Amino acid sequence: MLFACLLAVVASSLFTFTVLKRRLFRQRLPLLTEKSFTDVEKPLKMVNKKLADPNDVPVALRGHKYPAKTHNLNVKKHLLKKNPHLSAQNTAVFIAGGEVEGNKYCDTEKPFRQNRYFYYLSGVDIPGSAILFDFKKDHLTLFLPNVEWDDVIWSGLPMSIEQATKEFDVDEVLYYDQVRNNLHRLEGYTIFTTDLDNVHDEKIKSALVPNEKDFFYALDESRMIKDWYEIEVLKKAAEISDNCHLAVMSALPIELNEVHIQAEFTYHAIRQGARTMGYDPICCSGPACGTLHYVKNTEDLAGKASVLIDCGAEWKNYTSDVTRCFPISGKFTKEHRQIYEAVRDMQTQVMTKIRPGVDWDELHTLSHRVLIKHLLKLGIFKSQFSEDEIFKRRASCAFYPHGLGHFMGLDVHDVAGRPDPHDSDPYFKYLRIRRPLQENMIITNEPGCYFNNFLIAEFLDKVPERKEVVDKEVLKKYLYVGGVRIEDDVLVTKGGCEVLSKITSDPDEIERIVSDGLSKSRSDFHVIV
Repeated sequence: MLFACLLAVVASSLFTFTVLKRRLFRQRLPLLTEKSFTDVEKPLKMVNKKLADPNDVPVALRGHKYPAKTHNLNVKKHLLKKNPHLSAQNTAVFIAGGEVEGNKYCDTEKPFRQNRYFYYLSGVDIPGSAILFDFKKDHLTLFLPNVEWDDVIWSGLPMSIEQATKEFDVDEVLYYDQVRNNLHRLEGYTIFTTDLDNVHDEKIKSALVPNEKDFFYALDESRMIKDWYEIEVLKKAAEISDNCHLAVMSALPIELNEVHIQAEFTYHAIRQGARTMGYDPICCSGPACGTLHYVKNTEDLAGKASVLIDCGAEWKNYTSDVTRCFPISGKFTKEHRQIYEAVRDMQTQVMTKIRPGVDWDELHTLSHRVLIKHLLKLGIFKSQFSEDEIFKRRASCAFYPHGLGHFMGLDVHDVAGRPDPHDSDPYFKYLRIRRPLQENMIITNEPGCYFNNFLIAEFLDKVPERKEVVDKEVLKKYLYVGGVRIEDDVLVTKGGCEVLSKITSDPDEIERIVSDGLSKSRSDFHVIV
């Protein structure tokens, strides 16, 4: 009898999960309900899967090594083009990777995070490693840390030279004690490095040129354009985050506090093989949704209307970055829905314009104009002022102060965006991308609208010409919402874009997912405390 009951519970859970999956992953992206984007890949319906395999690798990546040699050649090309005085005949790159750092006053260690420039040129996540790339021979050498036999006793054998040769896209593998001899053979070379932080041998230091501006330019320009391998890794990271966001929306009966949202997301990420997050999770509720980089994550959800969760899983050192908002009750309030639809329209209109050659400034400007139109319609902006007048006064920056998006890859705010924090225009001061789009860039499209008293005081109340266009009485009705941001990860394609993050942003579907979760009891979820 007990066995039969258990079978019934398992069958019921599997059926519920299948229904949620089918509702989430539709043939059409939620953003495409009115208009298709050129070259946007449409998600397939997902079928019910077995338990997540944390070691699963996408089919496209199986049998392939991380393309370290190609990445080194990219840097070589950019560096020699940037500085024509350099010659491939006597130029090289040496980088010492990250090391394990101890916590102060105890014998524990900080979580290891590999130097991103080192990883881009090696694909190696082993602490204490180094690489040397000789431009003349296009020869890439990996130096593994010397074997410390005391460590072997406690932690087991490290990766061997033979194993590393099979695992990584390098020409030669040696131990670190061979670095000095190899550099000595390159006498007369200019050997660039990022910094000397993890170079502890004075003779090695003396052979290196750190912090060279042109070298960093070459590294950043190379990382900006993703190759096929990196794109597949980022798709996997986005898929993991999609499942985590679905889990959070579906589990409100066991989410009584913002930290429960964070726990639910990270739990499902780790189960899928993403052991770390790409950044500190932002899990906020109610008025706190108006805090752009909220990291408190400790407030109770009771008495609140809204949740904003900005979380991205990291897989193989590449991160996703996805934001979704949902109603705690399972039904958007009138004001929450109005702001949600405004932000969704901002994102949709931008998405249709993303393609190579388009200047990011123009897309950011477009998102502000769409927001102004909606806030005029809602009465937050006074009707006697035109859209153009409100735009010229920059009044919308009080509700949308951040940039439209950023590059994404090995870092959540990836390199080469060319931001200008000294720009006096409040619309562009915080914009992280200030250049035209190119094919195979990966960006985020993340407009928002916020009701934050600190933002209002800074960007509105201090500027009379902006304050004049806002109806404060109407504005008061929206303060409890806090804010809305919708963020997706986007690949710029030859003819348009492909949205990598597939979790629905359709408000009706979100309401159904949340309501289905709320209809369950706590005993339907795997939770002990």
